[in-house]
Amino acid sequence: MVNFIWAFFIIAGIIYGVITNNYEVLNTEILESSKTTLEMVLKMFPLVALWTGIMNIAKESKLLDKFSKAVAPILGKLFPEIPKGHESLGYIASNIVINMFGLGNAATPFGLKAMKSLQEINKDKTTASRSMITFLVLNTTGFTLIPTTVISLRMMHGSANPTDIVITSLIATTLSTVAGLIIDRIVAKKRACKK
Repeated sequence: MVNFIWAFFIIAGIIYGVITNNYEVLNTEILESSKTTLEMVLKMFPLVALWTGIMNIAKESKLLDKFSKAVAPILGKLFPEIPKGHESLGYIASNIVINMFGLGNAATPFGLKAMKSLQEINKDKTTASRSMITFLVLNTTGFTLIPTTVISLRMMHGSANPTDIVITSLIATTLSTVAGLIIDRIVAKKRACKK
């Protein structure tokens, strides 16, 4: 759906540029945005590569497994439907850790594996399970300790202190995660009462 929205905006902008005879502005913007995108990717790549490498080292050294065991009691409370020691808990924990470092792209494979694993234990294959919904809420609210991507964007655009965002990001993501989980539990209880 998002692809259709962006496609609509792009096509509408081009049509508007043609109708208003702004060919020069249209061509300039297309070239400038391509240049800006390339510069952004080249400047962000080293930082993202560094943290992705650190996460891969943590995975290979079984540090993520140790973290999964450490947070198992918390995950057990958040996901009571998942059997203890199930592989999906490891994927969920890995996804959470990577998101905590602001690397959403690196967390995506673990999120997909977690959803696939949760689908295997889902009784109704046509509807998302309680655990799948909770994981989606947790993943979407994205609790972040170090907003790596935002810091790299601020560095790229010449911020005097790119890490100024850390405290406000921590507060915002903590509040969004807590609010998301509270709403998730309220909706889950209401649905359970209706059954």
